[in-house]
Amino acid sequence: MAGHSVPIDFWVDPVKVVNPVERETILQDILPILEPYAGVLKKVTDAAIPGGNFVSIFASEDMTLSVKLYKNGLISCTLEYLVAEEAINEHKILIDDGRKIEEELKSKLSSSRAKVLTAIKRGPSINPYYTTSDDRILEYDIEKVLFVEKSPFQKVEIVQTKSYGNILILDDLQNLAESDLSYTQALMHKDKEDFKGKEVLILGGGDGALLWELLKEEPGFVTMIDIDEVVLKACRKYLRSACGDCLDNYKGKNYEIIIGDAIAYMKNYIKEGKKFDYVFADLTDIPISSSPRGQLWDFIREIMNLGIEVLKPSGKYMTHAIGIQCESALKMFEEQMSNLKRTVEFSRSNAFVPSFKENWCFYQITLV
Repeated sequence: MAGHSVPIDFWVDPVKVVNPVERETILQDILPILEPYAGVLKKVTDAAIPGGNFVSIFASEDMTLSVKLYKNGLISCTLEYLVAEEAINEHKILIDDGRKIEEELKSKLSSSRAKVLTAIKRGPSINPYYTTSDDRILEYDIEKVLFVEKSPFQKVEIVQTKSYGNILILDDLQNLAESDLSYTQALMHKDKEDFKGKEVLILGGGDGALLWELLKEEPGFVTMIDIDEVVLKACRKYLRSACGDCLDNYKGKNYEIIIGDAIAYMKNYIKEGKKFDYVFADLTDIPISSSPRGQLWDFIREIMNLGIEVLKPSGKYMTHAIGIQCESALKMFEEQMSNLKRTVEFSRSNAFVPSFKENWCFYQITLV
């Protein structure tokens, strides 16, 4: 079994919440509006809560209703009920029902505004919820889990969706979907860069999508270094529309995939004097934090310093960042570029990524 929670919010004159008689009238007015969907609701309990606010609980045979009444006039209700796992996508209050409830609340309680949201799924065996880069909730139409394995580095999942194809999930964060060619092409700065005959280094990129698209550009040679072979194993089976067959073999006529630590390999490249025309950092996103401190920022700075060190003088360091709405994180990242060991300049581009449901920011960095 799983559950549904239907959020119902509306506003009333604050005086009605403070006055005990008016408050009880609000509760009694709500019930006939919701009972066509919930059944006969009977009060279980009510109580005052801190700050001069109140809560009441009702129950029918199949549903519970919690009503929180705030002294500023906000009434926040939650209608909850159990559903069978196979019926998790079958809503008892449909969109049109929600609109009807909103209009009835406005009319009956003289509410200035009301909103009924679609049911939130509670406790399903497959989590449908992820977030944008600035923590807005996204719900995916996931049909099933195709792959899940805990590697020594992270939890690796691939889920099948109706809207975006298969999606790679790393540590419970969406990473790349079959629908997301725009992400890969934006990272490449496609049609604005010439990769033909060039030496390219990919740091990370275990989903294989960047390697696959770069190989279409006839590069001289591409070296890809990713630490987690479990990601490659999962993607070559379940993300083939994104990565093609390039993960089937770790060596090809103009590419090599290395399973290992990119930092260690770059340090060796520096010792050997090996240089690249392009270095792609297809690794972690820019973190959201109050300051550029901590292990993740240290990792980003080290990767950038090493990646820029192995560039040819005319080379470019290319990386993804985070959603464009995360302005403080992007500003912080750009400030860090002024503190690198080498002097650089950068350009910035954006692209809408379907499965992320947001515009994403990408950087092209060159030596000065």
